[in-house]
Order: sequence, then C-alpha cells, then structure tokens
Amino acid sequence: MGMRRKARELAVQTLYALDFAEIGTEFKEYDLLNQYPEILDQLARRESIDASSPVFAFAEELIKNTIINLDDLEAEIGKHSENWSVDSIAHLDRHILQIATYELIHTDTPPAVVINEAIEIAKKFCSEGSGSFLNGILDSVKKDLQETALGRGLG
Repeated sequence: MGMRRKARELAVQTLYALDFAEIGTEFKEYDLLNQYPEILDQLARRESIDASSPVFAFAEELIKNTIINLDDLEAEIGKHSENWSVDSIAHLDRHILQIATYELIHTDTPPAVVINEAIEIAKKFCSEGSGSFLNGILDSVKKDLQETALGRGLG
C-alpha cells in the first residue's frame, strides 16, 4: 500500500472518530481543529506510524484542510448527491467524499488518482455498494470542476 493511501485512510479514520467526540455546535470548526491531533496521534501509534513521517504529515494536512473547508466541501457534495442529503450519507462514505472533494478542488493530485483512492478506501472500510456510490458523486464533482475550472489538478 502506498504512503499516500495510508495517510488518506488515517485521515478518514480520524474524521470518523471525531464524529463521536464531544463537539459543540457553536464553535464546531474550532473544536474539531483542537480535538483531531490527539485522535490522529492515537491512530497513528496503533498503526506504528511515526508523527514525523510523511504519512502522518499528509494525513494531518488532509484532516486540517478538510475541517477548515468543511462547509464548502459539503455544499459541493450536496450539489452532486442526488436524492441524498449530505447528513444522510453514511459517516465513512461522507468522510471519504469530504477528503476526496478537498483533493479535487485544492490539490494537484490527478482526479483519476483521487477517485480511485476513494474507491479503494471504501472497499476496505465501507459497505459493498459504497465504491460505486462514491464514484458517481466524485465523477460528477470532477466534471463540474472541469467545466468551471475550479480544481487545481483539473487542467
């Protein structure tokens, strides 16, 4: 397994664990940003990933930037998840979508790589139909970003 996939998996697991943390609604972003480091550290140690490693650094980058951009990411996902509200999407599926949408919009990672990684992570952690569900939404996000030239890696 590649370093970046391991980091993406760690990011998904951290965001999922945050779903069960004590988070207030008034300062949600602040609370999430303050609580994720401890969870990420625990998960990384469990996987024998050193906090100074590139895997840890990339996971932290994905988590932090997903949290900071969460409202925009969920709005983008919502535009493409026909017949599904973002809140009704299974937690793990939603976190994979959030991270992948962040990467599509804000990084130079090729869209095919982002979408493939999301599908592979879904195969590992989610239900049987998750891969095709995520593929449909992310492909729609990718096409929309290409049409509006918003994504960095979509040139």
